[in-house]
Amino acid sequence: MSPATSPHPACPPPCAAPNRHVPLVAHSPSEAGAATDPDYEALPETAGPTRLQMLAPQRAGAAAVGSGNGAAILAAVPPQYAGTAEAFARIASTEGLRSLWRGVSSVVVGAGPAHALYFATYEYFKGLALTMQAAGSGSASSDVIDPMWAAGAGATATVLQDALMNPFDVCKQRMQAFSGAQYRSLLHCATTLVRNEGFFRAFYTSYPTTLSMSIPYQSLHFATYEAVSEAINPDHVYDPRAHMAAGATAGALAAAVTTPLDVAKTLLQTQGESPDPAIRAARGMRDAVRLVFQREGYRGFAKGLAPRVLSHMPATAICWTTYEYFKYFVSYSSAANDEMPARSTL
Repeated sequence: MSPATSPHPACPPPCAAPNRHVPLVAHSPSEAGAATDPDYEALPETAGPTRLQMLAPQRAGAAAVGSGNGAAILAAVPPQYAGTAEAFARIASTEGLRSLWRGVSSVVVGAGPAHALYFATYEYFKGLALTMQAAGSGSASSDVIDPMWAAGAGATATVLQDALMNPFDVCKQRMQAFSGAQYRSLLHCATTLVRNEGFFRAFYTSYPTTLSMSIPYQSLHFATYEAVSEAINPDHVYDPRAHMAAGATAGALAAAVTTPLDVAKTLLQTQGESPDPAIRAARGMRDAVRLVFQREGYRGFAKGLAPRVLSHMPATAICWTTYEYFKYFVSYSSAANDEMPARSTL
């Protein structure tokens, strides 16, 4: 869907000739709903999975909205992209390379505690699953977990992880959105969202949708990781190459399969930045899916697939390799003077 390129409609003198390089953004629902769209070339160029997945607002009737000081406010409309390469090139040339890392502070702050909770929960329920698996088969307990049990343990872990991580994820999405430049920092973004939208509406409206995506993602992720690990590392030794390969495969497959759900989640997490009344009124997965299909058709559910897969592959490879190393290190340390656990080297 191509963005409109119609000229500015007639409006009062304050907005008759807006600055083409510094568009004004509506910050409240009332302003956004009534604001007119600026010229396409006046919009901030955007990129990344979040921006590729955002729906362009429907073109509304021409209207200028006065702010408290009488100035007109124009709602910036996110442009659409032909693909990942175009998005990266345009954002780098217009917003600078630093904009590609916008929102990273939210990930840095939230990822540590969330992943600690995530893996601790997974290991706990994996242990329970191994015990139940052994009891069901009548055989001695082993370290080989059935993929279905791994999927269940992963799904349980993600429920708790997402409860902690969802507010950070919302802030990341908002800071990466086309209007994200208005936020000076993670704290500024969080306080602004709470003030304008309320704590639960801003940070947990998308939580059920997040779970509807995360549970299938993590179930497939853990099941694939355990299955691939068993296939390429049957001795279960610390092997960085095997962990990286299994992690990258699991992350890529899970990311690709759940991209349609991620598109719906992105719509709900960024709706506060949209000037489109229909997008702002979306209240759950059903509304989000309906809007994506109405505006983009089936192709809309694949938006952002390439950068999503490309970002998840190295991320999950690094995550699993690091995690397995610390498991190995702790095992070695706890063994004290015993022989070091078996390992292979790069």
